[in-house]
Amino acid sequence: MSTSPSQSLSYRRRLIAAAVAVVLTAGTIAAIAPVEQATAASYPSWNDVQAAKASQAAQQEKVTEIKGLISNLKADAAAKQKSADAAGTAYQTAQTKYDEATLQQQKLQTQADEAEKTAAQSEQQAGQLAAQLGRASANDVTTDLLTHPTDSKDYLYELGAMSKLSEQADGIYSQATQDRGTAQALADKSDVAKKALGDLADAAQQKMQAAQSAADAAEKAVDAQNSNQARLEAQLTLLTSNASDVEAKYNKGVAAEKARQAALAKARAEAAAKAAAQAPAASGGTGGGAANASGWVRPSAGYQTSPYGYRIDPYTGAHALHAGVDLAPACYSPIYAAHDGTVTFAGNGGGYGNEVVLDNGGGISTAYGHIVNGGIMVASGQHVSAGQQIAQVGSTGWSTGCHLHFETRVNGAAVDPVPFMAARGISV
Repeated sequence: MSTSPSQSLSYRRRLIAAAVAVVLTAGTIAAIAPVEQATAASYPSWNDVQAAKASQAAQQEKVTEIKGLISNLKADAAAKQKSADAAGTAYQTAQTKYDEATLQQQKLQTQADEAEKTAAQSEQQAGQLAAQLGRASANDVTTDLLTHPTDSKDYLYELGAMSKLSEQADGIYSQATQDRGTAQALADKSDVAKKALGDLADAAQQKMQAAQSAADAAEKAVDAQNSNQARLEAQLTLLTSNASDVEAKYNKGVAAEKARQAALAKARAEAAAKAAAQAPAASGGTGGGAANASGWVRPSAGYQTSPYGYRIDPYTGAHALHAGVDLAPACYSPIYAAHDGTVTFAGNGGGYGNEVVLDNGGGISTAYGHIVNGGIMVASGQHVSAGQQIAQVGSTGWSTGCHLHFETRVNGAAVDPVPFMAARGISV
């Protein structure tokens, strides 16, 4: 199977993330492969370290320098990871506020529409009664009573009927006024809520962008730690011990760890392929493949384990909106782009865990959450095709087990993925 540049980059990142520390024992070094060669301006080379052993002063100075570099690498990675976590949580919070406010505004709009219908009916009834009273008043009942006294009983009855009709009219007019006031009040509330949605949507977008920047910075810092700390600690061992083959053992450890990670990646790929092959019979349907006539595919295998809507969150225990559906194939199973699109987010999404968001065009976007650590296979700004694997199923964030949290959005607002995808010929 051919590997795209983005997949190669993702594999390299997964390889690095899998081995964060170097273990130093009596002459044995387990190390990870560096992402890039450290520059002499930033980090000492093996030759620099060997030369520093020529004098005690130079050796001590180099030890101090290397310890400082290791400390800085750890601190920078930890600080940026903490910032990424906080930014991801802020993004998730802002997105949730927007989603809940959208549902509330839609509810208000529905109530306003119903109230408008009621008010229109009341006003129509009042208008019909007004017309009836107008026709009755066209006959001067008092004049007829004086000029035709023999018909007094009929005219008095007519006067009584008109009086009761007038009383009824007062009630109908009052109800029509009240119904119109209710309709207007609800319409005003809906308008206010709708205007507020714009600010909430902007806040969610800004928080998402900030989370992406923080995730990129954290990844860069962790990459720097992983690619340099192992070598620095090995160099520190060379400075502070009598061992002469430290560099050789370090290089041997690099090769061994690289082979181990390659074997692990191969095993995961085989497990995912096996799970995908069994999906139609055991997991509620497969995912990926060629796009249908509408250009859509199922984003993963797996039965639906949780629908869209309000629920008791199994992770937090709180009553909250579940803005998507959960599909639960095996851990590490492939996650596919449901439609052609551009990656707008690929990073820490707070409660969403590791998340990818795609802009699918036409105001439509899709989101894929709880991706396994190291399982994001795309980067922000990258274009993907329907059915292309973009990630692997995991259980990061607010999750109690491996599954894909899949969202569909229209103009930023979350909609139920089941009818949305069904309208496009896909069952989830």
